[in-house]
Amino acid sequence: MSFEIKEKDLLGRIGKLKTKTATVETPLLFPVINPSSQPIPSKRLKETFGCQAIITNSYIIKKRFNQIPIEQGGLHKFLGYDGAIMTDSGAYQILVYGEVEVTQKEIVTYQEGIGSDIATILDIPTGWKVTKEDAQITVAETLKRAKAFFDLKTRDDTLWVGPIQGGRHLDLVAQSAIEMSKLPFQIHALGSPTEVMENYRYDVLADMILTAKNGIPHERPLHLFGAGHPSMFALAVSLGCDLFDSAAYALYARDGRYMTENGTWRLDQMDYFPCSCPQCCSQTPQELKQKPAKEQEIFLAEHNLHVCIAELRRIKQAIRDGRLWEHTEMRLHAHPALLSALKRVRNYEDLLEKYSPTAKPSGFFYFNAAGLARPEIVHYRKHLTQRYTPPTNAKILFLVPQTRNKPFHKAPEMKKIRQLMRIIGPDLAAQIHVCVYAVPFGIVPLELDEIYPLSQHEAAMPPDLETINYVAEQTAEFIKRNNNTYQGTILLNDKKIWNNIIKDAVQDACKTKDLSFDSIETNPEKPKETLTQLTNTLHKQLNTK
Repeated sequence: MSFEIKEKDLLGRIGKLKTKTATVETPLLFPVINPSSQPIPSKRLKETFGCQAIITNSYIIKKRFNQIPIEQGGLHKFLGYDGAIMTDSGAYQILVYGEVEVTQKEIVTYQEGIGSDIATILDIPTGWKVTKEDAQITVAETLKRAKAFFDLKTRDDTLWVGPIQGGRHLDLVAQSAIEMSKLPFQIHALGSPTEVMENYRYDVLADMILTAKNGIPHERPLHLFGAGHPSMFALAVSLGCDLFDSAAYALYARDGRYMTENGTWRLDQMDYFPCSCPQCCSQTPQELKQKPAKEQEIFLAEHNLHVCIAELRRIKQAIRDGRLWEHTEMRLHAHPALLSALKRVRNYEDLLEKYSPTAKPSGFFYFNAAGLARPEIVHYRKHLTQRYTPPTNAKILFLVPQTRNKPFHKAPEMKKIRQLMRIIGPDLAAQIHVCVYAVPFGIVPLELDEIYPLSQHEAAMPPDLETINYVAEQTAEFIKRNNNTYQGTILLNDKKIWNNIIKDAVQDACKTKDLSFDSIETNPEKPKETLTQLTNTLHKQLNTK
């Protein structure tokens, strides 16, 4: 197998995955194919929609068609599709019905016989409501089968999937991922997510994905079974899913449901099509409602697939532009359950920071506290803590509020600070260390403010309370870390924006470390008075006249 990563952002990556039939680009959606009831023929999926790969269920094909695909020359000819084909093994049927009428040896042999490009062992899925004891059994049995599988396979040109089980029991997911990663599977997959998504527990899904991702080699692709709706594709990709399949485009169509990238509407309640895909441009909802049910189903299936493919293209462009967080945050505001998943990401900020690029072609947008888990913010906080030392001659920490313009040192408001330094003279000015308290980074030493991304971002103001508390916490921690450098702190307090929260945190930090502290309120209407107060306060703290 060859999997080459071309671009990356967060845990999402654009890559090239080579199979024996075709090389496909990730992130990749596999539309699910049901040979017995398929609204869009396989051939059209590639020729009209550009689908590079599809997935079908080898257990169902074996049960319904037995040797016919082999007799016809393989699965590609049987389905009339010349792209890459992935096959599942029947694990979903085990989840639904409790068992399948096939052994692992039989289904492995069958998948090799029909020529699957990507194939799956017969794992035991972990249901949503199962006890931890039962979940342990599914993990152990799946691992047992995974180890035995390598004595069963006979072909080396098939990419095999090693599923990770454990469900909502994250310690079992972690154990399963670590043990599966020790085996030479080319691809891993997160098993049993369907019921989690059906229950709208996207926060649990985020936990499962990130726990699995943390336990497998970074260079191996991760597949998410049954990803479903395009509104959650960005979440899946951001958290490290390279591949996912979906039957939802067809199942929703059968039920008269019209997908958008943000949600779902019912055809019988629609007066307008908000989409510009070829289907939606061809007729109105009123015209479609007059058509036979089968024509409506085909129309909706094709529209739904267009929406899914368009969303994947947006995600890829966002990765390339370094804007995957913004795109994902926008998508996840479509439903409270999705937004809960974004908030859960905060628990895994170190993992995202580890693999996300440290520099990007453009700046970023910060909206609210959910963005505090962004790799750029985490990376800056770590480096400021571990690698930054204030100037050796600094005695006074002078904290000023962020300015509207960036870089801060070039902002009009900083003219007053420069004027202040001229008033006290170069010798005393050299003992003053000016830092800015700012959203979303916390504290920014003025000499660093042109380093990416300290000036390459835009933040919504005024900040939410959680963001204010974060800035206050980071500012206080900076003072405590560097108490041997400073003998005191002067705060220019912008009460209108920060509600005295910064002031209280700085005052407490100075008290804890026995540093002198003074606070002066910003007063745009009386700049000369403010300047005089600052001058006197600086002289006082430096014990000069």
